[in-house]
Amino acid sequence: MKNNNNKINDENARNSNNINWYPGHMAKTKRLIKEKYDLIDIVYEVIDARMPKSSKIKDIDELLKDKPRILIMTKKDLCDLEVTKKWIKYYEELGYYVILADLSQNNSVTEIVDLTHKITADLQEKREQKGLAKKEIRALVIGIPNVGKSTLINRLAGKKVAVIGNNPGVTKNLSWLKTSSNILLLDSPGILWPKLADEEGALNLASLSAIPSSILPVDKVAIHILNKLDKYYHEQLKSRYNLDEVDNDDLVTVYETIGRKMGAIISGGEVDYDRVSNLILEDIKNERIKNITFDRIDD
Repeated sequence: MKNNNNKINDENARNSNNINWYPGHMAKTKRLIKEKYDLIDIVYEVIDARMPKSSKIKDIDELLKDKPRILIMTKKDLCDLEVTKKWIKYYEELGYYVILADLSQNNSVTEIVDLTHKITADLQEKREQKGLAKKEIRALVIGIPNVGKSTLINRLAGKKVAVIGNNPGVTKNLSWLKTSSNILLLDSPGILWPKLADEEGALNLASLSAIPSSILPVDKVAIHILNKLDKYYHEQLKSRYNLDEVDNDDLVTVYETIGRKMGAIISGGEVDYDRVSNLILEDIKNERIKNITFDRIDD
């Protein structure tokens, strides 16, 4: 028991500042976007409604400059609507067009298409004045890994044209994809910034599968999730893990309680602490825990 206690606390105390996470394809993506910049009419910036701050690309404005942009918050069905709506208001006050999308619903796709044509109406009108036919609007789809870009593209195209996965790094190259809405989509691999210097943001990203769990200690990410539930979502904490609170000074008891409830037992009747950590991450990844938003506007 003593060794397990030390292990959990050692993992929890490990510093995640300045994590280097920048695969070569991400640097390549930025370069290719710059090369195609003049071809792009509008940008769909995709973020996760459960972490509207942590999932927003940090240097995106430098890359996209003055291109018209729609901020598409995906995973509406998984977020805490009350909290996420505060973020919508925040971004709208900064001048963004914002759509909170449930990509399983047709109305979200229709809303995106309608807003796209509204924003680009001036562009089409100028072409008409010159005697030119309406053009196919070229939209760049950009965002960090695993926020739903491929799902968005498939919904807009009305068929499966992009590979979907709930692991980061599925899309590797830029590619143009046609839709039935007079919109041509430029799919791009997920982009992150060179160093994850913000520990809170890095833990949110790992908790919600935007970066591989191997980038941070699994125990630390699991405990971060538990602490978020303890702070904001007691009902989920109690119903899923049989916990009334998370005592960070006694994580062994916390893990024992979860392990016994979820059957994470090894020979001899002891709790498998590593399995408990992985089960907590899988609960988020497999959408067993819903109605959560980890970023807070007033924290």
